[in-house]
Amino acid sequence: MPSLPSNRLGVLMGIAAYSLWGVLPLYLRALKPLGAADILSYRILWSLALLVLLALLFGRMRAAWAAIRRPRIAIALLASTLLIGGNWLLYIYSVNSGHTIQASLGYYVNPLVNVLLGVAILRERLGWPEMIAIGLAAVGVAALTIAQHALPLIPLGLALSFALYGLIRKMIGVAPVDGLLVETGLLAPFAFAWLLFGALPAPAGVAPPLWLLMISGAMTTVPLLLFNGAARRVRYTDLGLLQYIGPTIQLVIAVRIFGEPLLPIHILTFTLIWTGLAIYAVASWHRGRMTAALPE
Repeated sequence: MPSLPSNRLGVLMGIAAYSLWGVLPLYLRALKPLGAADILSYRILWSLALLVLLALLFGRMRAAWAAIRRPRIAIALLASTLLIGGNWLLYIYSVNSGHTIQASLGYYVNPLVNVLLGVAILRERLGWPEMIAIGLAAVGVAALTIAQHALPLIPLGLALSFALYGLIRKMIGVAPVDGLLVETGLLAPFAFAWLLFGALPAPAGVAPPLWLLMISGAMTTVPLLLFNGAARRVRYTDLGLLQYIGPTIQLVIAVRIFGEPLLPIHILTFTLIWTGLAIYAVASWHRGRMTAALPE
């Protein structure tokens, strides 16, 4: 059976990752009797168990150890660990405190942050559609800031932390399992210490069952592995195009299932960002067609 081209495989991996992240709020709400730090700690420890199993199965333990013995890679993975840990904690807090709309807004802004980082650091070229898209998103965030009389910290925090995480992982080129194993390994002692000394027991009769906590490893690890695989196979600016899948699913869940109010300022902000993303998507699709039409 012929294998898929690398770029096409990367696109499919990206779609799968963002779809799984889209439905993640439903899973987190099922764990709501626990605090955000408790849920994060369980996610880290069960993810580590799954990643160790995968590393042993595919013979990646030696490669992971070799990665952290290189100072430049070790420092980069330490930075990515802090970013993804902070991103996870902020996201869990957002969903279980009734701010899923704010979280979805952060992941709508994130693709455009990817574009900016791709231009500023990876020297990817920025055309007028991308500039318009970024400008519209900036206007949307500014409008939300004025309406709230404060910076929208949840959307900006989620967008920046995940964009920087993806950029670091793309630049260092560490295999997905190796990198995630190192990241969760670095976080694991803190997660264990929190559950041992800091976590409060859930009220009797409402604590999530053990099996629900155990699958937090897969719910955390599988989409991240898919995302890292996609980031290594497609342009970082193009990867941003796929990311609207996740926040769209999250927004629908927030309004239709969680009953969060969609305020006029949210509608204005989303409309501006959606418009920018639509312009960017059409321009990228057209550019892809023109490139494919050129003789090799």
